[in-house]
Amino acid sequence: MATPDELQATIDALVQKGKGVLAADESGPTIAKRFKTIGVESTEENRRAYRSLLLATPDLGRYISGVILYEETLNHRADDGEPLPQLAVRQGIVPGIKVDAGKIPLALAPGDEITQGLDGLAERLKGYKQQGARFAKWRAVYNVSDTLPSRAAIEANAEALARYAAVSQEQGMVPIVEPEVLIDGDHTLARCAEVTQAVLHEVFRALTRHRVAFEHMLLKPSMVVPGKANALQATPEEVASETIRVLRRAVPAAVPSINFLSGGQSPVEATANLDALNRQGLQPWQLSFSYGRALQEPALHAWCGRPANVRQAQEALLKRARLNGAASVGAYGADMENAGD
Repeated sequence: MATPDELQATIDALVQKGKGVLAADESGPTIAKRFKTIGVESTEENRRAYRSLLLATPDLGRYISGVILYEETLNHRADDGEPLPQLAVRQGIVPGIKVDAGKIPLALAPGDEITQGLDGLAERLKGYKQQGARFAKWRAVYNVSDTLPSRAAIEANAEALARYAAVSQEQGMVPIVEPEVLIDGDHTLARCAEVTQAVLHEVFRALTRHRVAFEHMLLKPSMVVPGKANALQATPEEVASETIRVLRRAVPAAVPSINFLSGGQSPVEATANLDALNRQGLQPWQLSFSYGRALQEPALHAWCGRPANVRQAQEALLKRARLNGAASVGAYGADMENAGD
């Protein structure tokens, strides 16, 4: 049985002012799609080389406190033979692991989805912990329309997130709870706020039911934004105002940090919106980031699979990490995008 001290030590390492979490846990199909945009085949060696360059980025630990890895990456080594989780630790970055098994259609609920992966989770967590992981992540997704998500989807995904979080804490792993209200569609800002509030309310009801300690978990929600097909897009100030309003209604103050996902926002949008959130005044939680594509995209396109481009790719990653670190304390400005490092 895990001790509260063990979980608190991981929280202390992850929740640091001016730092966030790098999501590098793309599944096989997802990273294949990303690689396709740069004309690189998704072989195991290419995946190893790419994730190695991310974790080896000099000074990355100045702005990144944790990294979410894919299971395959736990077994990978850098060019010099160092295990990648160990490389992260040497950078001052806590290694974590994606533990869900992806989403499938929810039975008898057209348009809704449910995340699977609870079977055997405790045993898998024990193995991941031995490989160096100290926290875990589980993602639930919610499609949005006038009728979606259904009540069944909201309740079923909340139950799965809570069961995962309880098992994680029991095994001494801090759970990142990720309920993602998808940006796909033409829904309004108000509809996104309505769905997000309902989702978060149900998630915390389920977490309470399963006796999950809020102090020893992180929340990774989506920001409240209109669907990307909606003609009326929101300013960073509007996104921040609506997001804070929903969070204050639904998220207990005991949660130490809310690390937003980028969810299809561009790198610049994700940074600007995070900065606006941190300019809304003092909140009971730290407001930071856990971005995947919004941190990695410039680095991926700088790399293009070529060893000669590694340094350039690392500089691109470090720049986005630095800008998001500034945004996480409300100190980002658009003029920083083109300023020299």
